[in-house]
Amino acid sequence: MAGRGRLLPCLCLGLCGVLCWVWVSFASFPDSNIPPEALDAVDREVFQPQSALSEMEFASISSYTGPGNNDRRSNKELPILLWWSGGLFPHFPGDSERIDCATSSCLVTSNRKVQLYKRTASIIFYGTDFRAYEAPLPRLHHQTWALFHEESPMNNYILSHGPGIRLFNYTATFRRESDYPLTLQWLPSLDYLLKPVAVSLEEKNRLRREGLAPVLYMQSHCDVPSDRDRYVKELMKYIEVDSYGKCLNNKPLPDHLEDTATATGEEQRFMDFVARYKFHLALENGLCQDYMTEKLWRPLHQGCVPVYRGSSVVADWMPNNHSAIIMNDFPSPKALADFLKRLDENDDEYAKYLDFKKPSHISNTYLLKALETREWGVNDMSKPNYLNGFECYVCDQENARLAAERASRKSPKKSQPPQPKMANNSHMGCPLPSPGYGDIQDLPADDGWLQIWPQDYWQSLDQAEGLESLIRHNESDPSLLWKHIQNIAVSRARGKH
Repeated sequence: MAGRGRLLPCLCLGLCGVLCWVWVSFASFPDSNIPPEALDAVDREVFQPQSALSEMEFASISSYTGPGNNDRRSNKELPILLWWSGGLFPHFPGDSERIDCATSSCLVTSNRKVQLYKRTASIIFYGTDFRAYEAPLPRLHHQTWALFHEESPMNNYILSHGPGIRLFNYTATFRRESDYPLTLQWLPSLDYLLKPVAVSLEEKNRLRREGLAPVLYMQSHCDVPSDRDRYVKELMKYIEVDSYGKCLNNKPLPDHLEDTATATGEEQRFMDFVARYKFHLALENGLCQDYMTEKLWRPLHQGCVPVYRGSSVVADWMPNNHSAIIMNDFPSPKALADFLKRLDENDDEYAKYLDFKKPSHISNTYLLKALETREWGVNDMSKPNYLNGFECYVCDQENARLAAERASRKSPKKSQPPQPKMANNSHMGCPLPSPGYGDIQDLPADDGWLQIWPQDYWQSLDQAEGLESLIRHNESDPSLLWKHIQNIAVSRARGKH
């Protein structure tokens, strides 16, 4: 908490920002005889997050009926799932759609007019878009909340705190402990890993002799919670790094690659360009268990060696125990640089990091089983994508819950009411951001990273606790969030919180 104490002077500025929020009003929909299909469509904007979602081809699963689904109810009788984050639409045509899942069916819509509709059983949120001051209040007792968040923790630290994640009953996140894990969202298949190396070691050595650096660094987002640039800047003192993009740039991209959008896709010319390097600095923008992106999987796919910093349990997911270099295994950037230099000069030792390209050398049975058993696919039209998959998970869970509630009301002595589900920190929790290199106590007070990310982390805790308090007191006006945050801050200052 010492770090937090240093940030208290900044807290007032952050809290004052709450007054500038635009509060959202919510319309009720009392007429239960009007089906959602008849509702007016709401405006939708194109939403293209820099995430796996932007790479995925969304397809409706309305024509698919699960093997255990005998649901013959009409659309007017089905429970409704409301996507509060309408920006994810349209991932199916129109405003609403019937989905027929493994064991049951639901209506899914992005039309917020059904928020207070009695058949609206669950509200689904996209984590990056979830804001405490935009929460759909009042929270109704008959509704559950579901969280879909495959993106970086930096996008919304409110979900990294207990009071924030406990707001949700169902989760689909990058954490393996979530209800519907998305941990391998950036790994399309085992074949993606096994693809032969794109550039041979002999060719890489030739390029090295012509002046290509051994290490590649390419980033367009520079000021991030993981503070990766600070580490790379120190590493550059001891080993040559070709840095493209906006961060620590020391080499220009070729003209045909100036569009940095190629850095998040797999356009062939871009892939050919980066595959020439022996080592890729694969540094995530946020440090959180099981959060792994294309920065890790792409070099493995190409036959380059990732030098990784991100998930603290990344070894659990590697093809074998000799396929990536974990930055945290080294006491200093200099020690890491010395190790990379030795590998650069020893072909036999370097080649050991590519042995996993032979199927018999993939020894991680945990990874193999996870790929084999996941029900969703990445650009695989034979399987639902994970967005549709989570919808169906929530649909089946809600139908089971509603059936159990009906049975309990009908025969309370024979059937117990269902126990409510609640997410916890293992579903999402991420630690307080720490400097990319060195100790936080050694950073000057005017350090840009220090002034942004630790402060954002703690302010998001205030928002999470404020929203939890708002709901606990059954208050329906989001503008009262400020009052609750202020009360919590006063209570904390008095040692009562």
